Amino acid sequence: MTVKDRMKPSKISKITTYHYVKFVGRLLLCLAVICYYIVKKVDNTQIDPLLDGLKSNKYLGATLLVIWVIFVIETLSRFFPSKLESIGCQKQFKRNYVPKEPTEKPVKQSGWRTFAVTVAWIALNAIFVTLYFTKVIDGGVLIILSLLYSVGDMVCILFFCPFQVLFMQNRCCVSCRIYNWDYPMMFTPIVFIKNAFCISIFVLALALVVVWEILYRKYPERFCRNTNQSLSCANCKEKLCKHKTHLQSFIKKFRP
Repeated sequence: MTVKDRMKPSKISKITTYHYVKFVGRLLLCLAVICYYIVKKVDNTQIDPLLDGLKSNKYLGATLLVIWVIFVIETLSRFFPSKLESIGCQKQFKRNYVPKEPTEKPVKQSGWRTFAVTVAWIALNAIFVTLYFTKVIDGGVLIILSLLYSVGDMVCILFFCPFQVLFMQNRCCVSCRIYNWDYPMMFTPIVFIKNAFCISIFVLALALVVVWEILYRKYPERFCRNTNQSLSCANCKEKLCKHKTHLQSFIKKFRP
């Protein structure tokens, strides 16, 4: 598929619609939590509006429990095949593997690229963790940071992905080597909070990436474009790359 083909208007797929719903939902959730945090923090700068509120405010506790359940369900759904999810995070399943003929050896992405992503992500979050343990910020800020990451996750899928451009340099999300790393990356900040909800969601997300990495090493042919026809542009049904292509073209028009 050429760039011109990707620029042609097309009907929004169910997968794209699902991602837009997640994007809007996460954005509204993040904004609501930030507003609540700021209002309560202004009233009393000595408290942590979110973590302290779990003990003193049953309504806040119930709300945060609902948020936790939603993300748990989202994470658990990645362990199973789904027609609403992108093939990018579904290519590890046998049902999504269509061998190419003639058979070739899988062309894997460089391990150094994934290593660079890991180092960069740890370095970034080390800043916030240091601020947390030195009491410059509280646990509520780390929770908000995770919610911001969750919004950023959808931005990467729908509009612009810095990991794709700066590190992985894969053609699109469908062929992304680290697609299922998104959930443990989202919950990285809260793993340092001594709270059962925070630790449990991170452990679940970490299990997701462990399964992903095991399957990648066991069935690399499922993850590579040159061996799996499902990952080709011709067989793509979601067309998520169209949004990024349109955005890039729009930016170029106004670039000096």
